[in-house]
Amino acid sequence: MEHYDLIVIGGGPSGYAGAMRAIDFGKKVLIIEKKRIGGAGIYDGVLSSKTLWEQSLKIAAIRELIPNYSPKFDDISKIVNEAVFERKTQMTVHLQLLQKQNNRLLFYDKGTAYLKDKHTVQITKEDDIVKTVSAKYILLATGSRPRVPANIKADEQIIVTSDGIKNFTEFPKSMVVLGAGVIGCEFATIFSGFGTTKVNLIDKADRILPFEDEDIADVIKNNLEANNAKVHHGASLKRMEIVNGKVEYELEYKDGKTDVLTVDKALISIGRIANVENIGLENAGVKLNSRGSIWDDDTQTNISNIFVAGDVTTEVALVNVGEREARHAVVRMFGPTVKPLTYQNISSIMFLNPEVAAVGMNEQECVAKGIAHKVVKLDYTTNARAIAMRKTKGFFKIIVTNDNGMRILGMRVVGEHASSAIQAVAYLIHTNQGIRELADMMHPHPSIIEGVQECLRMLLNKSIYKPYVFKDRLKCYVCENGVCTPVESL
Repeated sequence: MEHYDLIVIGGGPSGYAGAMRAIDFGKKVLIIEKKRIGGAGIYDGVLSSKTLWEQSLKIAAIRELIPNYSPKFDDISKIVNEAVFERKTQMTVHLQLLQKQNNRLLFYDKGTAYLKDKHTVQITKEDDIVKTVSAKYILLATGSRPRVPANIKADEQIIVTSDGIKNFTEFPKSMVVLGAGVIGCEFATIFSGFGTTKVNLIDKADRILPFEDEDIADVIKNNLEANNAKVHHGASLKRMEIVNGKVEYELEYKDGKTDVLTVDKALISIGRIANVENIGLENAGVKLNSRGSIWDDDTQTNISNIFVAGDVTTEVALVNVGEREARHAVVRMFGPTVKPLTYQNISSIMFLNPEVAAVGMNEQECVAKGIAHKVVKLDYTTNARAIAMRKTKGFFKIIVTNDNGMRILGMRVVGEHASSAIQAVAYLIHTNQGIRELADMMHPHPSIIEGVQECLRMLLNKSIYKPYVFKDRLKCYVCENGVCTPVESL
């Protein structure tokens, strides 16, 4: 029986990152993946959906100049497939070349892994050949899959999850999206942006993106509606089924009113479920948590030699988080003692229109936790780069503590190039630094990140545009005990 220092179960972003980090320590590593290296990070998920999003934005820009422009589905599909192929090939070739290295640290098996005990793994290959391997450590990175309500049958052709988008052969004339969180809003943005699909979005709450501040949700909703999308606010889905090759669904609103509607396609986007079944967790004694995912303490399960990373923990289902967890787990196995991971200030991007970037807390979180804070908001219309791009929808918002230290609690940017604007502030939060150094740096011009600098200058009462002059474009307010009071300066 072959023995390894580390067996990684799952070859998605988390598993791959963990294996690569173990090589840095000179350890003998085996990756076991039952389908395709790259997982949802490439297929049916991050890369494919973000490539679709990029193309949707380009088409939306073309349609601003040529209102009747209609993209060809095959052309868009080809671009997505090329992006997936490029990334898949890159990772596969990298894996193959590593396996040919003289030190032979990395090994790969395609098959289904099953824990026999806390050190032993059985691998079943496609031809039903079974072999058994063992390791000192095991990293579980089995990922997740889309959640589907028990009363809905997703055939992945007409009623689909994100896994079924690839099965489309044309732009649907109409579509309903169940779920108004980030992913649901992303797909609603994508398909409405192409201009060929009438999109309905079912929003059980009173507004989309309920975990974010209302001003952010309003910008995204207004853009969706400008692209002929309809948001069903306060609507509960009573039923959804396929009738004569189309989707028939019934909604019930808070006032008791009901609606029956018919569309070509339905997309279910209500979260994901950890892949914990049929991998032998019970044989190794690995426990689950209350969410049905694998319990962990700083990536270590209740079994000391078994670690976990990525979506299977459902802590935060983001590629960057999963990769970081896996690398951290491997350092805990083979490296020096390190500080525990923190999930407090994760930088994230919401691929909407306009783009949304976030780090740290938002306003409603601060209010819920009773944290007194100051807020500055700067409209995109004051930013030279945004003006040059003719993309002035959006704003910068920075939240700081209500004291002289003005420690940054969080930041939100809504608008073009938003994702490029948050990392410097994320670093300040991470290192618990003040704002003055960043405010006084020479920022490139014209650039979106100048908006960050101007927000910081507003906090220091030395902004170029004055809030008491441009009251509609620059806003300052102080929030205490759940009450926010506008001020002309801070």
